[in-house]
Amino acid sequence: MSKEIWEALARPPASRLKQITGGRLSGMTDVNPQWRLEVMTDEFGPVGDGWKYAIEKLWTEEGTEGQKIAFAMVNVFWRRSGQEWSAPIPGIGGSMMIVKEKSGLHTNDEAYKMAVTDALSVAFKSLGVAADIYAGLWDGSKYKDQPKSNGPITPAGSCYDLLDDAQKDVLKGVAMEAMRKYENSKDLGEISRYIREGIFYGNTLNSDEIAGLFHLFKSYKTDKGRSFTAALIKWEADQKIALNN
Repeated sequence: MSKEIWEALARPPASRLKQITGGRLSGMTDVNPQWRLEVMTDEFGPVGDGWKYAIEKLWTEEGTEGQKIAFAMVNVFWRRSGQEWSAPIPGIGGSMMIVKEKSGLHTNDEAYKMAVTDALSVAFKSLGVAADIYAGLWDGSKYKDQPKSNGPITPAGSCYDLLDDAQKDVLKGVAMEAMRKYENSKDLGEISRYIREGIFYGNTLNSDEIAGLFHLFKSYKTDKGRSFTAALIKWEADQKIALNN
């Protein structure tokens, strides 16, 4: 499976990112927690079926000047259809439960919930969730490996919706031929070569059609659909073309 999962989870869309403007983390990037849950569901299926987590431990530690910190330890598990659950992927996170403010000590009644959210983000990192952010590829407005654009990038799904019926039929044919050709292949490199040498050299596709093809592969909630999505992401990175998934 190589880096298929990692590459599918690595890049949050710009709309799910926010720059932190205050405190000691000022200038860093915050990833929307809901996106993490969404991308895990996109990749593995609904929580409890394709992935799940268990809260192993909740505890507090005393801080300075009467402050208190809540901590959580979680284990995340994932599986493909018909397979056993993975080994546990651990994560530990924390949040302030009692914090000193100008007016005095303030109690946060959502500290444990926030600690669990933080712990999940730590566990998800090991699978590659938002890896491009932690690798420093986001500069606050765009990804550093994303070429400059003369206008706004249209999301892949929107590109597909804007295509006419004839273009959609061509893309569906290309996608289904690719899926049939490599129905039994588990070699991501082989699939990548077919995308590079078969799809793009054998078909004249404009940028909107390429983005539409990406949308099609991503919509196939199967191992093969995920393989082609990951391979197309790799091709995108190699060609320095932004599909904005």
